[in-house]
Amino acid sequence: MTDYFKCTPVGLEFFEQTKNVFKAEEIVKASPEEIFEVFEDAHSWTVWAMPIQKVEWTSPKPFGVGTTRSVYMMGGMVGYEEFIAWEPGKRMAFTFLGCNKDATEKFLEDYRVTDLGDGSCRVEWYMAMEPRGASRHMMWLTRPLMRFANRRMFSKFRKYTEDHALRSRRAAAA
Repeated sequence: MTDYFKCTPVGLEFFEQTKNVFKAEEIVKASPEEIFEVFEDAHSWTVWAMPIQKVEWTSPKPFGVGTTRSVYMMGGMVGYEEFIAWEPGKRMAFTFLGCNKDATEKFLEDYRVTDLGDGSCRVEWYMAMEPRGASRHMMWLTRPLMRFANRRMFSKFRKYTEDHALRSRRAAAA
């Protein structure tokens, strides 16, 4: 992490401390393990998460609390993340440690996976943020657009993960 602006790292309590919280939820026909395979695959994020162009894990496996990665997004933005929760098959959450653009004060994402026992899982995704500078005053305007875009993105996550799970099962049966 060179030439970056520090962000204020936050814990899971940040969801209760900001009004800029976004949620999307999908029922995914995949096991908790198959869902986490997608989460751990750096390339998969570039397929289903529209703003992401590249993910680079900067900590070795096995991933867990304290794991770091760099995420390269559209517009040249790079977020430097640290995982604050990691329960394989159940939950992962990360906060921004820094960003190459001075636009983000606090940022948190939390992915929660609930096994429904019928070959599918409920996957809930929460994002909370506090921007810096001029962006801070524009959240009232961008909030509805972000809700729509996030739901659309998470729908792509469902489709991608279900396709991945189906391919994995076919390969295992062959």
